[in-house]
Amino acid sequence: MTGLVLKLAPRERVLINGAVIENGDRRSRLAIMTPNAHILRLRDAIHPEQANTPVRRVCYIAQLVLSGDADPAQARQQLLRGIEQLSQVLTDPDSRTQLTAATAAVLEDQHYPALKALRSLLPREERLLAAAAG
Repeated sequence: MTGLVLKLAPRERVLINGAVIENGDRRSRLAIMTPNAHILRLRDAIHPEQANTPVRRVCYIAQLVLSGDADPAQARQQLLRGIEQLSQVLTDPDSRTQLTAATAAVLEDQHYPALKALRSLLPREERLLAAAAG
């Protein structure tokens, strides 16, 4: 089977091509067979006012592409520029691995894997910002 497979928890919501879909009472799996469908798990969504840190801003751009609210070609430059800026600060091997994965995904127009790789950096960013503030 090809395509994206979503594993949904009970009552989990997902945005697919602009339509909000809510899962039923049981876990389920959806196979999305349409290439380039706009898909975003709402539990992963970052609201505009939450895009207030460098990693969150880059995640938000990827999210806009996934929700269909941004043109992928225009977002590509912003994403690559944002990832490059993050790579100048997040220099540890694990962060580099995630940033490399995000870059490769963006270059292949695979925005869901890009968002997934970028979201993995959020806890690290939170720790760094907390350490800088304290």
